Amino acid sequence: MERENSELYLRNCQIIRENERLRKKAQRLNQENQALLSELKRKLAVKTAKRKPGFEVELGSNSASDQMEANKRQALE
Repeated sequence: MERENSELYLRNCQIIRENERLRKKAQRLNQENQALLSELKRKLAVKTAKRKPGFEVELGSNSASDQMEANKRQALE
């Protein structure tokens, strides 16, 4: 019984170490993910700022084809 308890204790210690290693890896991946998301948002904001204001898609009840036609008319003006 004591030998079994020792084996279980050692296995438990291994699991704890592995959990800690995986937790640290998850934190690093989350930080990397947040950094990439911030970079993507920044690039999207820059790209959006460079677009001509007349070509912005407006959200609303208009259909996509109506919006495309409106953009074409604006481009011809």
